[in-house]
Amino acid sequence: MEFLRPASWQEALAAKAEHPTAVPIAGGTDVMVEINFDQRRPGQLLDLNRITELYEWEVGEESVRLGASVPYTRIIENLRTELPGLALAGHTVGSPQIRNRGSVGGNLGAASPAGDSHPPLLTAGAEIEAESVRGARRIPVGDFFTGVKRNALAEDELIKCVHIKKASGPQQFSKIGTRNAMVIAVCGFAVALHPESRSVKAAVGSAAPTPFRAVAAEDFLNAALEEDGLWESGRAVPASVARQFAELCSASCNPIDDVRGSAAYRRHAVGVMARRTLSWVWDSYRRTTPDEGGSRCA
Repeated sequence: MEFLRPASWQEALAAKAEHPTAVPIAGGTDVMVEINFDQRRPGQLLDLNRITELYEWEVGEESVRLGASVPYTRIIENLRTELPGLALAGHTVGSPQIRNRGSVGGNLGAASPAGDSHPPLLTAGAEIEAESVRGARRIPVGDFFTGVKRNALAEDELIKCVHIKKASGPQQFSKIGTRNAMVIAVCGFAVALHPESRSVKAAVGSAAPTPFRAVAAEDFLNAALEEDGLWESGRAVPASVARQFAELCSASCNPIDDVRGSAAYRRHAVGVMARRTLSWVWDSYRRTTPDEGGSRCA
């Protein structure tokens, strides 16, 4: 196995162009597991650890530019206000040691259906900036996942950063695993409120070949919230609406049976998480919304 160690981003792009099958490695939290268990034996490893710009982030007016190698610990410590859903998901990733090394760029590159960062990225409206010696492009996160552990990157492309819209309302994330820590998700769920557009985005992980938005559930909930005037009043979401939202989220899944859980369990769990996270996120919204009498909702 050949070890390529570029000192700059341009050197990394040149190396990837010359060796299209080279596997990028920074934190190594996914790649090294596969190598250690002899599940992958690449001809070249492309070490990106010396490229400092990949560890940088920038908070803009409307979005955050997150370098591909920024570890989850930095997101949790520094970006929980701008990216609350992603910070919550980061808390569920492995151990502190893994969170110190693992990154959103690595999670995207692996493209596992169970990637913890994927549902929050889908609900936040992220774009992945990919680059090669041919130039750069942005890929909407909804178009990025093309199959189980497959993504839209060309052979000579690397992920440079992720552009993520700053939260304009409350966000939540929930994950179910076989234990409380250091576990691959049986399924995951993220929900985000966007009060400026009066819309709710919901996304599911590990319940289909790729992470996905639960569009039918979103459409139903958005119509129900608008029809009942709940964005203005801040009243509680009716139980019947929450129940139907959860059922539509469950119905949108296309899971499999595996060692971590059955397809039936995954569908059930997604419904439970959808109902609970909707309750949490709407309660957060209500605390900041005047009720019809002009006072603050409790």
